[in-house]
Amino acid sequence: MTRTASLLCTLAWMVAPLSLAAGVAAAADAPPRLVSVSGVGEVKAQPDMAYVTIGVEARKATVNEARAQVNTTVERLLALTRELKIDPQHVDSTRLQVQPDYRWDETTQRQVLQGYVVNRQLEVELHDLERLGTLLEKAVSAGANQVGGARLDSSRRKELERQALAVALEDARLNADTLAQAAGVKLGPVQSLSASSATPMPMYAERAMVAAAPPVADAAEQSYQSGELKFNANVNAQYELRLP
Repeated sequence: MTRTASLLCTLAWMVAPLSLAAGVAAAADAPPRLVSVSGVGEVKAQPDMAYVTIGVEARKATVNEARAQVNTTVERLLALTRELKIDPQHVDSTRLQVQPDYRWDETTQRQVLQGYVVNRQLEVELHDLERLGTLLEKAVSAGANQVGGARLDSSRRKELERQALAVALEDARLNADTLAQAAGVKLGPVQSLSASSATPMPMYAERAMVAAAPPVADAAEQSYQSGELKFNANVNAQYELRLP
């Protein structure tokens, strides 16, 4: 072997390991194969509490007259909450609104003050749904003229939201596993996650009226039925795909 051939052979042996190392490094630097999926989860539960808004509004010639009428009714409503053994800490009666009441005078083409409107609202956090119908019906009898539907909720909200997230994540994993099997590869570990929870839509107690005859007070109080709460969650995930 000539000296030149010997040198070329030596260089070839030196370059070969470098090429192999470069190939390994390139493979190591290659981005992982990923699959992106989403999952949804839903958990249902019966409500065990409600938020009720009860309002009183009066229109009078003077502020004092309107306020006196409203305050008298509010006192009756507060007495009702005590009668129903609702914790005073769960009754907020601090919302007060006073505004002038104008009418348009066609003759003078001007706004004319004709009195004042006073409005007070009670926010009641009710933890015994058996008393919901009684609270709403007796509030009207006590003089409340603004009674909204009850917004139902659960004292286990956080727990139920987490359950919905767990269901959504499992749904996402199953979707990823299905795609991996269809592609002939194996599902690797999760690489990224994002999630969101949806607050249940406000569910209102609905009064089921008896068609045969107008209900008496007791029957009306029993005719309020609470709906079912739904806690929803969405998960977006990326999983690594590996060759079998």
